[in-house]
Parts: sequence; structure tokens; C-alpha cells
Amino acid sequence: MQQFIRLLTCKRGATAIEYGLIAATITVVMLGALTSAGSQTGETFDGIASQMSDATPG
Repeated sequence: MQQFIRLLTCKRGATAIEYGLIAATITVVMLGALTSAGSQTGETFDGIASQMSDATPG
């Protein structure tokens, strides 16, 4: 019974879960930002390639 009471009052597991949630939130935000930046970068390179092919004689 004492082990059960000790388990209920233990805060180490809650702290680990909180750190895990923080890490997951940061990961989701980073993935969103990188996906957006990647799409914009791809569009930029596509535009540059199109302009270069239009400017090339032949």
C-alpha cells in the first residue's frame, strides 16, 4: 500500500510527460515552418529555371 501512495505522490513521471509534450509541440511547429519554407523555395527555383530556359537562345 505504501508503494501505491508513493507512486501517486511521485512528480518525476509528470515532469517527463511535460518535457515530452514540449518537445512534441516544438517538433510540430518546426515541421510546419520547414514545410512552408520548402514549398516557397521550390516555387522560387521553378521560377528561376523557367526564366533561364526562356532566356536561353535555341
